[in-house]
Order: sequence, then C-alpha cells, then structure tokens
Amino acid sequence: MTTVAKPMPQPTAVSQPYWDAAGEHRLVAPRCRSCRTLFLYPRATCPACLSTDLDWEQLSGRGRVYTFTVVRQAAHPAFTEDVPYVLAIVELDEGPRLLTNVIGCDPAEVRCDQPVEVVFDDTGEVTVPKFQPVAG
Repeated sequence: MTTVAKPMPQPTAVSQPYWDAAGEHRLVAPRCRSCRTLFLYPRATCPACLSTDLDWEQLSGRGRVYTFTVVRQAAHPAFTEDVPYVLAIVELDEGPRLLTNVIGCDPAEVRCDQPVEVVFDDTGEVTVPKFQPVAG
C-alpha cells in the first residue's frame, strides 16, 4: 500500500515568523502597533484598522475549545489512518481564535469550553501547533 503524504502548511513571507516560532515550540501572533489588536491568522494588515505597523507577540499557549467537530471520514487520503480526529477552533486566553486539532484524548471526551494547552507536532516538514486538554 502506498502512503500518501499529508498536505503541509506553505509559509509565506507574511506567515514565516509564525511558522519559525512554532518550529521553536513557541506560539506567537501579530499585534497591531496602531490599535493594539492581537489577531490570528497572520496577515499583512490589521483586520481592525488596516495598519501595516505590526509586531509579533509571544502567547501563553493556553485557551479553551470554542467549537469542534469529530471528523469520522477523511477528506484527504493522507488522513485516513487518523480518523476519528478532532478539528476545533480554540479561543486563546489572549483572545484570538485558531483552527487546530485537539489531540491527546479520546475524541468523545472533547467539550466546548474545555481548557487546552498548545503542543507542537514536529512530524512533518513544518511544525504545527495543536492542542491537548489541560491535565487535572
């Protein structure tokens, strides 16, 4: 049986600092220097005021499951062996929301508002931030 490679994120000039930090096991997000809005996904202009005067800020890596679904049928052949898996939006303690996976638990145990913390998946060409339930 032929193994199909998982599609990986393709860093751009704008998102490269995010992916570089992930490779160092740090979670960062752009913050607008003009209006102080912190946001994800990385983009060249602030979504609140359209300023291009941005800086990168270290995040705590903690948050809560905002919403989620349990994927039971792979949309891509490379994910067939992973089903079922949790696709979630995590609301970080600092405010931004991030599309991610919740790992490290039975998918049936995931709940909205569940506390989670970042973990880093180094198995591909790019390190990907994922989340796991907070112990305790």
